[in-house]
Amino acid sequence: MSEKKIIAVVGATGQQGGGLAKAILADPGGPFRLRALTRDPASEKGKALAAQGAEVVAADVDDEASLRRAFEGAHGAFCVTFFWNHLSPEKETEQAAAMARAAKAAGVSHAIWSTLEDTRLRVPLSDDRMPTLAGKYKVPHFDAKGEANRFFTDAGVPTTFLHTSFYWDNFIYFGMAPKPGPDGVLAITLPMGDRKLPGIAAQDIGGCARGIFEQGERHLGKSVGIAGGHPTGAEMAAAFSRLLGKTVRYNAVSPAAYRSFGFPGAEDLGNMFQYYHDFEEPFCAARSLAFSRSVNPSLQSFETWLANNKAAFAG
Repeated sequence: MSEKKIIAVVGATGQQGGGLAKAILADPGGPFRLRALTRDPASEKGKALAAQGAEVVAADVDDEASLRRAFEGAHGAFCVTFFWNHLSPEKETEQAAAMARAAKAAGVSHAIWSTLEDTRLRVPLSDDRMPTLAGKYKVPHFDAKGEANRFFTDAGVPTTFLHTSFYWDNFIYFGMAPKPGPDGVLAITLPMGDRKLPGIAAQDIGGCARGIFEQGERHLGKSVGIAGGHPTGAEMAAAFSRLLGKTVRYNAVSPAAYRSFGFPGAEDLGNMFQYYHDFEEPFCAARSLAFSRSVNPSLQSFETWLANNKAAFAG
């Protein structure tokens, strides 16, 4: 029996990396062995991964030397950044560059870089359809990732550029759950009009990444996109209504209104949703549901994800 290939997973106790960790651990007879990277192996999540058979190692995306040590001897590396922890696109690009250099130095055979579109390629800074943020971005948490693709390419790291989608988990953790309006009727609020919003369960991103690692060379040097579904706001509201047994309305506000909501990142997200809206066709096309299911047959639809998380919306 051939020796299992090590997959080093950045953020193995987080959402995307945690999904990949779970997918590898759920297949003990499969071709991979999990090396879980986390800042604190002694954390409860770190200890839980170790108890399930993972090799848990200390590594920090702000410490390139620790990344290089953690990538040594690994066949694959799953690389991801954590914009919402710090809201700094510059920090994201620095961290991506460090991961790319570490992967190259360690001789990683297959990196997956969890990325997104650089929206400035379609909406240049001179375009006033949406405001420019921090002087040089349209959608900072997209643009920084897209800009960082070059670090992997320039370093010569064999890489798959994995374009993710809107997390359905945002309805649980990001304050987007149905809320009662002035008339008491529940509503979800999105600036999407009647356009489709590619989305995915964050955990399923990891399952897709595992499938990409398993399919190997056919995805090297390529950009691929994943989603669990392309529902409209009205379709998501209807799914919530069925789940909860009560009316959930879709409140379609303008991107400008969304940008004005005032929470941290509201302008970034308002621009993001406007980008989804204005470029619906190419954005959806880049996230083929057939491809997504081919690398992750257990991919959840929005309806399935809601049913699996019903307890989060009870009460």
